[in-house]
Amino acid sequence: MIAGVCRLKLDIIMIKPTIVTLAGHSALEIFHGAKKKQFKTLALVMKGRDKTYTRYYRNLIDDFLLLDHFKDLNSKATQKLLTGNLIFIPHRYVQVYCDLDRFEKDFKLPVFGNRRLLKYEEREGRFNQYQILQESGINFPKQYKEAKDIDRLVLVKVKEKERRYERAFFFAESFADFKSASAKLLKQGKITKKDLQEAVIEEFVLGAQVNFNFFYSPLACRLELIGTDSRRQTNLDGLIRLPSVWQAKILKLQNPSYIESGHISVTVKESLLEKAFAMAEKILAACRKIAPPGIIGPFALQTAITAGPPAEEIVTFDLSLRIPGSPGTGFTPYSGYLFGHSLTFGDRIIMEIEKAIKLNKLKEITS
Repeated sequence: MIAGVCRLKLDIIMIKPTIVTLAGHSALEIFHGAKKKQFKTLALVMKGRDKTYTRYYRNLIDDFLLLDHFKDLNSKATQKLLTGNLIFIPHRYVQVYCDLDRFEKDFKLPVFGNRRLLKYEEREGRFNQYQILQESGINFPKQYKEAKDIDRLVLVKVKEKERRYERAFFFAESFADFKSASAKLLKQGKITKKDLQEAVIEEFVLGAQVNFNFFYSPLACRLELIGTDSRRQTNLDGLIRLPSVWQAKILKLQNPSYIESGHISVTVKESLLEKAFAMAEKILAACRKIAPPGIIGPFALQTAITAGPPAEEIVTFDLSLRIPGSPGTGFTPYSGYLFGHSLTFGDRIIMEIEKAIKLNKLKEITS
């Protein structure tokens, strides 16, 4: 009789939750990892943007909930429908479309990772990634509070007027450059004066751009490099394929937009790995201090690797504090060095959830 009770308790502990996320960004990667481990999946799809999930990759979706807009994730009506044994996996869409304050305080489902960290990915406002970068002490580009102080080539990042989740970019090497380039964007109606006043002015770091995509496991107390990649960006990728004479002509009419359209899997010299791990360890320590218990699961350092001398230096110019949205990391060797076969972040997240269920430690990886 006692043995039967023990088996019953074990069966209850081993019941797998349904994996839920917004249908975009990294959803297919997440759902693919879930299905490989026999987890049920639930896609929260937005009307007009649903066919990828409700038709073309329906094999990965056990059920879906149709929303008028992704921001409805926070609504009471949506949350009433999200009942049962569920775990929500956040990605960039939560930060772009949802009220993060409400998501952090009022969203009822258990969230994989530390939901309190999501707001720190922004570049301005009360909570921003520069707080983490400064606390960590790692190398990141010099910031300028005033445009009049510009004394080298900088990249200026301003929120777009229409697409608030995107940024307009322009280069300047002096205050005169700044005034000229910003005036053009204001005249074109792409930015506002208010947003220009809040722009991030950042030293431009000349180097090879590599994203180091990490995973921290609280269950194993281990930092893991899952993969490395670089971004494909429009219209920048088109510009760099033109002869320089045509680049100059086009840049008189429009600035590089840097809008992300995809990723390319890359590898890095093995001698750089220890430097990358050291930076990631410092980011982990800073996040534990700023938003306890710190990072749970995936995060990424977007970096430029400079030439030196005396040796190459890795400079971090952006942080991602959730799944980085690059399934191509599974085609780099780094997770294979750890696990014997390559993993995507979808695979790795589900592995962590499955292990937590077996150990009865789901609360250690959710918030």
